[in-house]
Amino acid sequence: MKPLLLVSEIEDYTISFANGLARHVPVILGVPARRYASFASCFHPGVDLRLLDWPRHSSPKNPAFLMSLTRLVRREQPSIVHLLSNNTIWLNFAAPLWRPIPLLTTVHDVRVHPGDHETKVLPNWATTMIARQSDGIVVHGEGLRTLAVDRFRKPAERVHVLAHPSIQRYTELAANEGLRPALNRPFTLLLFGRIMAYKGLTTLLRAEKALGDRVPDLRVVIAGRGDDPMMFRDEMGDPARYEVHHGYVEDRKTAQLFLDCDAVVLPYSEASQSGVLNLAAAFGKPVIVTDVGELRATVEPNGLGLVVPPDDPAALADAIASLANGPERLAALGTQARAWADGPNAPETVGAHAVDLYRRIIREHGR
Repeated sequence: MKPLLLVSEIEDYTISFANGLARHVPVILGVPARRYASFASCFHPGVDLRLLDWPRHSSPKNPAFLMSLTRLVRREQPSIVHLLSNNTIWLNFAAPLWRPIPLLTTVHDVRVHPGDHETKVLPNWATTMIARQSDGIVVHGEGLRTLAVDRFRKPAERVHVLAHPSIQRYTELAANEGLRPALNRPFTLLLFGRIMAYKGLTTLLRAEKALGDRVPDLRVVIAGRGDDPMMFRDEMGDPARYEVHHGYVEDRKTAQLFLDCDAVVLPYSEASQSGVLNLAAAFGKPVIVTDVGELRATVEPNGLGLVVPPDDPAALADAIASLANGPERLAALGTQARAWADGPNAPETVGAHAVDLYRRIIREHGR
Protein backbone atom coordinates (compact mmCIF):
# COMPACT_ATOMS: atom_id res chain seq x y z
CA MET A 1 0.00 0.00 0.00
CA LYS A 2 1.19 3.51 -0.87
CA PRO A 3 -1.08 6.39 0.22
CA LEU A 4 -0.60 9.90 -1.16
CA LEU A 5 -1.43 12.64 1.37
CA LEU A 6 -2.12 16.18 0.16
CA VAL A 7 -2.66 19.26 2.34
CA SER A 8 -1.95 22.98 2.10
CA GLU A 9 -2.02 23.98 5.80
CA ILE A 10 -2.47 22.50 9.38
CA GLU A 11 1.20 21.66 9.87
CA ASP A 12 1.03 20.19 13.39
CA TYR A 13 -1.77 17.79 12.55
CA THR A 14 -0.11 16.79 9.28
CA ILE A 15 3.25 16.03 10.91
CA SER A 16 1.64 13.87 13.60
CA PHE A 17 -0.67 12.03 11.20
CA ALA A 18 1.93 11.42 8.47
CA ASN A 19 4.56 10.26 10.97
CA GLY A 20 2.13 7.87 12.63
CA LEU A 21 1.05 6.46 9.28
CA ALA A 22 4.67 6.06 8.15
CA ARG A 23 5.27 3.65 11.04
CA HIS A 24 3.12 1.16 9.10
CA VAL A 25 3.30 1.95 5.36
CA PRO A 26 5.42 4.15 3.04
CA VAL A 27 3.80 7.58 2.68
CA ILE A 28 4.02 10.23 -0.03
CA LEU A 29 3.18 13.68 1.33
CA GLY A 30 2.61 16.63 -1.01
CA VAL A 31 2.63 20.05 0.68
CA PRO A 32 3.43 23.70 -0.13
CA ALA A 33 7.16 24.39 0.08
CA ARG A 34 6.50 27.88 1.42
CA ARG A 35 4.82 26.44 4.54
CA TYR A 36 6.60 23.13 5.07
CA ALA A 37 10.24 23.57 4.04
CA SER A 38 11.25 24.51 7.59
CA PHE A 39 9.56 21.35 8.95
CA ALA A 40 11.37 18.84 6.74
CA SER A 41 13.44 17.50 9.64
CA CYS A 42 10.27 16.81 11.68
CA PHE A 43 9.14 13.94 9.44
CA HIS A 44 9.68 10.21 9.92
CA PRO A 45 12.08 8.63 7.36
CA GLY A 46 9.12 6.69 5.95
CA VAL A 47 7.53 9.95 4.73
CA ASP A 48 8.50 10.80 1.15
CA LEU A 49 8.12 14.57 1.47
CA ARG A 50 7.33 16.44 -1.75
CA LEU A 51 7.72 20.20 -1.31
CA LEU A 52 5.53 21.58 -4.06
CA ASP A 53 5.24 25.02 -5.63
CA TRP A 54 1.65 25.15 -4.35
CA PRO A 55 0.08 28.55 -5.16
CA ARG A 56 -2.20 30.50 -2.86
CA HIS A 57 -5.96 30.34 -3.51
CA SER A 58 -6.02 33.58 -5.49
CA SER A 59 -2.99 32.87 -7.68
CA PRO A 60 -3.38 32.56 -11.47
CA LYS A 61 -0.82 29.73 -11.31
CA ASN A 62 -3.36 27.27 -9.93
CA PRO A 63 -4.41 25.65 -13.25
CA ALA A 64 -0.77 24.85 -14.09
CA PHE A 65 -0.25 23.54 -10.56
CA LEU A 66 -3.27 21.22 -10.89
CA MET A 67 -1.82 19.72 -14.05
CA SER A 68 1.56 19.11 -12.37
CA LEU A 69 -0.21 17.58 -9.39
CA THR A 70 -2.21 15.31 -11.69
CA ARG A 71 1.04 14.21 -13.38
CA LEU A 72 2.40 13.39 -9.90
CA VAL A 73 -0.66 11.26 -9.10
CA ARG A 74 -0.47 9.40 -12.42
CA ARG A 75 3.25 8.83 -12.08
CA GLU A 76 3.16 7.52 -8.51
CA GLN A 77 -0.12 5.57 -8.87
CA PRO A 78 -0.91 5.66 -5.12
CA SER A 79 -3.30 3.14 -3.59
CA ILE A 80 -5.43 6.01 -2.25
CA VAL A 81 -5.33 9.82 -2.24
CA HIS A 82 -6.09 11.33 1.16
CA LEU A 83 -6.73 15.07 1.38
CA LEU A 84 -5.97 16.00 5.00
CA SER A 85 -8.29 19.02 4.84
CA ASN A 86 -11.30 20.11 2.81
CA ASN A 87 -10.26 23.79 2.98
CA THR A 88 -9.48 23.92 -0.71
CA ILE A 89 -10.91 25.43 -3.85
CA TRP A 90 -8.79 24.33 -6.79
CA LEU A 91 -8.44 20.66 -5.90
CA ASN A 92 -12.14 20.32 -6.67
CA PHE A 93 -11.25 20.60 -10.36
CA ALA A 94 -8.34 18.14 -10.27
CA ALA A 95 -9.93 15.33 -8.25
CA PRO A 96 -12.00 13.93 -11.19
CA LEU A 97 -8.74 13.51 -13.16
CA TRP A 98 -7.33 11.14 -10.55
CA ARG A 99 -9.90 8.42 -11.07
CA PRO A 100 -10.05 5.48 -10.57
CA ILE A 101 -7.83 5.99 -7.50
CA PRO A 102 -10.10 6.28 -4.43
CA LEU A 103 -10.27 9.69 -2.76
CA LEU A 104 -10.62 10.28 0.99
CA THR A 105 -10.99 13.73 2.61
CA THR A 106 -10.61 14.71 6.26
CA VAL A 107 -13.02 17.39 7.46
CA HIS A 108 -11.78 18.94 10.69
CA ASP A 109 -14.64 21.41 11.12
CA VAL A 110 -17.97 20.42 9.62
CA ARG A 111 -19.26 23.91 10.39
CA VAL A 112 -17.30 27.17 10.31
CA HIS A 113 -16.74 28.49 13.82
CA PRO A 114 -18.23 31.89 14.72
CA GLY A 115 -15.55 34.53 14.37
CA ASP A 116 -13.15 32.26 12.43
CA HIS A 117 -12.22 34.89 9.84
CA GLU A 118 -9.53 32.76 8.21
CA THR A 119 -11.75 29.82 7.22
CA LYS A 120 -14.72 32.05 6.43
CA VAL A 121 -12.95 33.52 3.39
CA LEU A 122 -13.38 30.19 1.58
CA PRO A 123 -16.71 29.82 -0.24
CA ASN A 124 -19.00 27.21 1.29
CA TRP A 125 -19.42 25.42 -2.05
CA ALA A 126 -15.68 24.69 -2.22
CA THR A 127 -15.40 22.93 1.13
CA THR A 128 -18.63 21.06 0.45
CA MET A 129 -17.87 20.04 -3.12
CA ILE A 130 -14.58 18.25 -2.39
CA ALA A 131 -16.22 16.29 0.43
CA ARG A 132 -19.08 15.22 -1.85
CA GLN A 133 -16.66 14.13 -4.56
CA SER A 134 -14.76 11.92 -2.13
CA ASP A 135 -15.29 8.18 -1.76
CA GLY A 136 -15.09 8.68 1.99
CA ILE A 137 -14.93 11.43 4.61
CA VAL A 138 -12.96 11.37 7.87
CA VAL A 139 -14.07 13.30 10.96
CA HIS A 140 -12.76 13.28 14.53
CA GLY A 141 -15.79 12.06 16.50
CA GLU A 142 -19.20 10.43 16.37
CA GLY A 143 -21.05 13.72 16.86
CA LEU A 144 -19.19 15.22 13.91
CA ARG A 145 -20.00 12.13 11.90
CA THR A 146 -23.72 12.83 12.29
CA LEU A 147 -23.23 16.46 11.22
CA ALA A 148 -21.13 15.44 8.22
CA VAL A 149 -23.71 12.93 6.97
CA ASP A 150 -26.28 15.76 7.00
CA ARG A 151 -24.14 18.52 5.52
CA PHE A 152 -22.41 16.55 2.78
CA ARG A 153 -25.32 14.22 1.97
CA LYS A 154 -23.12 11.16 2.25
CA PRO A 155 -24.30 7.69 3.27
CA ALA A 156 -23.38 7.07 6.91
CA GLU A 157 -21.12 4.17 5.92
CA ARG A 158 -19.00 6.60 3.85
CA VAL A 159 -18.24 8.86 6.85
CA HIS A 160 -15.50 7.48 9.10
CA VAL A 161 -14.10 8.46 12.49
CA LEU A 162 -10.34 8.72 13.01
CA ALA A 163 -9.00 10.39 16.14
CA HIS A 164 -6.89 13.52 15.95
CA PRO A 165 -3.48 12.14 17.02
CA SER A 166 -1.51 13.64 19.88
CA ILE A 167 0.92 16.35 18.79
CA GLN A 168 4.36 15.30 19.97
CA ARG A 169 6.85 17.37 18.04
CA TYR A 170 6.99 20.04 20.77
CA THR A 171 7.80 17.51 23.50
CA GLU A 172 10.50 16.13 21.21
CA LEU A 173 11.85 19.65 20.67
CA ALA A 174 11.87 20.26 24.44
CA ALA A 175 13.77 17.02 25.02
CA ASN A 176 16.28 17.67 22.23
CA GLU A 177 17.01 21.21 23.44
CA GLY A 178 17.05 20.36 27.14
CA LEU A 179 14.17 22.66 28.05
CA ARG A 180 12.93 22.43 31.64
CA PRO A 181 9.91 23.85 33.51
CA ALA A 182 10.52 27.07 35.41
CA LEU A 183 11.10 26.54 39.12
CA ASN A 184 9.00 28.06 41.92
CA ARG A 185 6.35 29.27 39.51
CA PRO A 186 2.79 30.20 40.59
CA PHE A 187 -0.18 28.07 39.53
CA THR A 188 -0.26 28.78 35.81
CA LEU A 189 -3.18 28.41 33.44
CA LEU A 190 -2.54 28.51 29.69
CA LEU A 191 -4.92 29.56 26.90
CA PHE A 192 -3.11 28.82 23.64
CA GLY A 193 -3.95 29.03 19.93
CA ARG A 194 -5.96 31.30 17.69
CA ILE A 195 -7.65 33.87 19.92
CA MET A 196 -11.00 34.31 18.18
CA ALA A 197 -14.57 34.88 19.31
CA TYR A 198 -15.50 31.21 19.62
CA LYS A 199 -12.45 30.46 21.79
CA GLY A 200 -14.19 31.90 24.87
CA LEU A 201 -11.57 34.46 25.87
CA THR A 202 -14.04 36.67 27.73
CA THR A 203 -15.42 33.64 29.58
CA LEU A 204 -11.91 32.98 30.90
CA LEU A 205 -11.41 36.63 31.90
CA ARG A 206 -14.70 36.67 33.80
CA ALA A 207 -13.82 33.38 35.48
CA GLU A 208 -10.52 34.86 36.69
CA LYS A 209 -12.46 37.82 38.07
CA ALA A 210 -14.95 35.49 39.79
CA LEU A 211 -12.12 33.58 41.47
CA GLY A 212 -11.28 36.51 43.70
CA ASP A 213 -8.61 35.35 46.15
CA ARG A 214 -9.43 31.62 45.97
CA VAL A 215 -6.23 31.11 43.96
CA PRO A 216 -4.04 33.95 45.25
CA ASP A 217 -0.93 33.06 43.20
CA LEU A 218 -2.75 32.48 39.90
CA ARG A 219 -1.05 33.38 36.64
CA VAL A 220 -3.03 33.33 33.37
CA VAL A 221 -0.94 33.03 30.20
CA ILE A 222 -2.65 33.83 26.89
CA ALA A 223 -0.63 33.09 23.77
CA GLY A 224 -1.54 33.14 20.09
CA ARG A 225 -2.61 35.20 17.14
CA GLY A 226 -6.02 36.74 16.64
CA ASP A 227 -7.81 39.17 18.92
CA ASP A 228 -5.63 41.13 21.35
CA PRO A 229 -6.65 40.03 24.87
CA MET A 230 -5.84 43.48 26.25
CA MET A 231 -8.81 44.83 24.29
CA PHE A 232 -10.88 43.21 27.04
CA ARG A 233 -8.85 44.55 29.96
CA ASP A 234 -12.02 45.83 31.67
CA GLU A 235 -13.28 42.23 31.93
CA MET A 236 -10.24 41.17 33.97
CA GLY A 237 -10.31 40.93 37.73
CA ASP A 238 -6.61 41.66 38.19
CA PRO A 239 -4.64 42.55 35.03
CA ALA A 240 -1.40 41.90 36.92
CA ARG A 241 -2.23 38.18 36.86
CA TYR A 242 -1.96 38.03 33.07
CA GLU A 243 0.94 37.33 30.75
CA VAL A 244 0.05 37.89 27.10
CA HIS A 245 2.00 36.73 24.04
CA HIS A 246 -0.03 38.26 21.21
CA GLY A 247 0.79 37.06 17.70
CA TYR A 248 2.65 34.11 16.24
CA VAL A 249 4.37 31.97 18.87
CA GLU A 250 7.52 30.23 17.61
CA ASP A 251 8.08 26.56 18.34
CA ARG A 252 10.63 26.83 21.16
CA LYS A 253 8.49 29.33 23.05
CA THR A 254 5.44 27.10 22.52
CA ALA A 255 7.25 24.17 24.12
CA GLN A 256 8.35 26.34 27.05
CA LEU A 257 4.83 27.69 27.60
CA PHE A 258 3.45 24.16 27.90
CA LEU A 259 6.29 23.09 30.18
CA ASP A 260 5.65 26.08 32.44
CA CYS A 261 1.88 25.70 32.81
CA ASP A 262 -0.03 23.53 35.28
CA ALA A 263 -3.21 23.19 33.23
CA VAL A 264 -4.52 24.20 29.81
CA VAL A 265 -7.91 25.86 29.49
CA LEU A 266 -10.20 25.53 26.46
CA PRO A 267 -13.20 27.72 27.36
CA TYR A 268 -14.67 27.50 23.87
CA SER A 269 -18.17 28.71 23.08
CA GLU A 270 -18.23 26.41 20.06
CA ALA A 271 -15.82 23.80 18.69
CA SER A 272 -15.46 20.60 16.69
CA GLN A 273 -12.37 19.15 18.38
CA SER A 274 -9.06 20.65 19.41
CA GLY A 275 -5.45 20.30 18.40
CA VAL A 276 -4.48 22.22 21.54
CA LEU A 277 -5.97 19.42 23.65
CA ASN A 278 -3.75 16.92 21.82
CA LEU A 279 -0.73 19.13 22.40
CA ALA A 280 -1.52 19.55 26.12
CA ALA A 281 -1.87 15.78 26.57
CA ALA A 282 1.54 15.16 25.02
CA PHE A 283 3.03 17.35 27.77
CA GLY A 284 0.98 15.57 30.43
CA LYS A 285 -1.04 18.71 31.21
CA PRO A 286 -4.65 18.40 32.41
CA VAL A 287 -7.26 20.42 30.54
CA ILE A 288 -10.38 22.31 31.53
CA VAL A 289 -12.75 22.24 28.56
CA THR A 290 -16.29 23.32 27.85
CA ASP A 291 -18.95 20.86 26.78
CA VAL A 292 -18.93 21.64 23.06
CA GLY A 293 -18.21 19.53 19.99
CA GLU A 294 -16.21 16.40 20.75
CA LEU A 295 -14.43 17.82 23.81
CA ARG A 296 -16.46 16.03 26.50
CA ALA A 297 -16.40 12.76 24.55
CA THR A 298 -12.60 13.01 24.41
CA VAL A 299 -11.82 14.31 27.90
CA GLU A 300 -14.14 12.39 30.22
CA PRO A 301 -13.63 8.76 29.06
CA ASN A 302 -9.86 9.22 29.01
CA GLY A 303 -9.53 11.16 32.27
CA LEU A 304 -7.79 14.13 30.66
CA GLY A 305 -9.28 16.88 32.84
CA LEU A 306 -12.49 18.66 33.77
CA VAL A 307 -15.56 19.58 31.71
CA VAL A 308 -17.75 22.64 32.40
CA PRO A 309 -20.73 24.20 30.58
CA PRO A 310 -19.88 26.73 27.86
CA ASP A 311 -20.21 30.46 28.58
CA ASP A 312 -20.34 29.84 32.35
CA PRO A 313 -17.58 31.85 34.10
CA ALA A 314 -18.65 30.69 37.59
CA ALA A 315 -18.35 27.00 36.67
CA LEU A 316 -15.00 27.63 34.99
CA ALA A 317 -13.76 29.48 38.09
CA ASP A 318 -14.76 26.53 40.29
CA ALA A 319 -12.88 24.12 38.02
CA ILE A 320 -9.75 26.27 38.08
CA ALA A 321 -9.87 26.48 41.87
CA SER A 322 -10.35 22.72 42.24
CA LEU A 323 -7.18 22.00 40.25
CA ALA A 324 -5.15 24.80 41.78
CA ASN A 325 -6.04 23.68 45.31
CA GLY A 326 -5.89 19.93 44.59
CA PRO A 327 -2.32 19.01 43.63
CA GLU A 328 -2.93 15.26 43.87
CA ARG A 329 -5.88 15.44 41.47
CA LEU A 330 -3.89 17.70 39.15
CA ALA A 331 -1.01 15.22 39.07
CA ALA A 332 -3.29 12.21 38.50
CA LEU A 333 -5.04 13.88 35.56
CA GLY A 334 -1.69 14.85 34.07
CA THR A 335 -0.44 11.26 34.30
CA GLN A 336 -3.58 9.98 32.58
CA ALA A 337 -3.27 12.61 29.85
CA ARG A 338 0.31 11.61 29.07
CA ALA A 339 -0.60 7.90 29.03
CA TRP A 340 -3.41 8.60 26.55
CA ALA A 341 -1.14 10.69 24.31
CA ASP A 342 1.54 7.99 24.28
CA GLY A 343 -0.86 5.04 23.94
CA PRO A 344 -4.43 5.03 22.57
CA ASN A 345 -3.99 8.41 20.88
CA ALA A 346 -0.34 8.16 19.86
CA PRO A 347 0.35 8.96 16.19
CA GLU A 348 1.37 5.36 15.46
CA THR A 349 -1.88 4.08 16.98
CA VAL A 350 -3.99 6.45 14.89
CA GLY A 351 -1.81 5.54 11.90
CA ALA A 352 -2.66 1.86 12.33
CA HIS A 353 -6.37 2.71 12.33
CA ALA A 354 -5.87 4.80 9.18
CA VAL A 355 -4.21 1.88 7.40
CA ASP A 356 -7.17 -0.34 8.28
CA LEU A 357 -9.54 2.33 6.94
CA TYR A 358 -7.56 2.67 3.70
CA ARG A 359 -7.70 -1.07 3.11
CA ARG A 360 -11.44 -1.09 3.66
CA ILE A 361 -12.03 1.81 1.26
CA ILE A 362 -9.75 0.33 -1.40
CA ARG A 363 -11.54 -3.02 -1.10
CA GLU A 364 -14.99 -1.41 -1.37
CA HIS A 365 -13.85 0.79 -4.24
CA GLY A 366 -12.59 -2.26 -6.11
CA ARG A 367 -16.01 -3.84 -5.86
